[in-house]
Amino acid sequence: MSWIRETELSLLERLTANILKAGPMPRHVAFIMDGNRRYAEKRHVERQEGHTQGFDKLAETLRWCLNLGIHEVTVYAFSIENFKRSKEEVDGLMELARQKFGRVLMEHENLEKHGVCIRVLGDLTLLPLDLQQLIANAVVSTKAHNKCYLNVCFAYTSRHEIANAVKEMAWGVEQGFIKSSDVSEVLLSQCLYSSNSPNPDLLIRTSGEVRLSDFLLWQTSYSCLAFQSVLWPEYSFWNLCEAILQYQLSYRSLQKAQELHRKDEVRQQVEADRTCVAELLQHRGNGKPLDAQSQQTALLNYTARREERVQCFLGALQHKRDTFFSDLNSQTVVAKT
Repeated sequence: MSWIRETELSLLERLTANILKAGPMPRHVAFIMDGNRRYAEKRHVERQEGHTQGFDKLAETLRWCLNLGIHEVTVYAFSIENFKRSKEEVDGLMELARQKFGRVLMEHENLEKHGVCIRVLGDLTLLPLDLQQLIANAVVSTKAHNKCYLNVCFAYTSRHEIANAVKEMAWGVEQGFIKSSDVSEVLLSQCLYSSNSPNPDLLIRTSGEVRLSDFLLWQTSYSCLAFQSVLWPEYSFWNLCEAILQYQLSYRSLQKAQELHRKDEVRQQVEADRTCVAELLQHRGNGKPLDAQSQQTALLNYTARREERVQCFLGALQHKRDTFFSDLNSQTVVAKT
């Protein structure tokens, strides 16, 4: 099965899509693709077949999203917790991943046609080296595509991601890129695996489970959450439309909450900068209070220097991550030759 299925919507589906698109549409949708194992039990087939059907449904769903004008999709493909499953099932999931990531080069023209950029988010060092290399190949070979983005969370949990972001900031301080006073909620967000993506507008979980299972906990604080009872391999275009309609009904309240959060982030950063400037002036000053204009100038200068440090750090962090993938990809090329 391809990464994206070449299917067109029916007349009724196109009509429904056009009606939905007259309202506010999510730019970024995240899926917890739950129910593959229960689907296998229901159909009396092997669990591996359930997971294979789940990937096929992802390819179909991605095409639906493109038809609806949704240009970014994030999926929970493999949790770090999944390593606790039976060795047979884990090995089967690893083999399925090898097959699907190994197909990327074969399908490069199709992915390029649709402009699909594949990103893989998670701690890839937990995976077998050959799978890491296949993933790196998929990421590097589609990096220049920019029409739509598929983020595959593999060897991922949100708590692991947040802990890693804290480690990245600590690395930035140790390397002298940033100061400890530069650490903030905004900077932590920029150190997450998902830093190159906007937060999801809509998160959908299938199979009837009403929990997030450690998926995008930070990023979905102000997202619409849709819990649907259908098993993932049985997911339909109409299920997706139902979730989008739920998002549209919640749109105003979500926008209001997001705007309040953005204002609060700005306020917290200004207060933190003012505190740092006051401490610096007290340490360097001669005891004479500065007038308001001098204090404002000092604040602006400090903010500019902080922003310069942060951008330098984020550039170094992105380079480190890009190098990780390019080095793995280079190993793959050398092995083939």
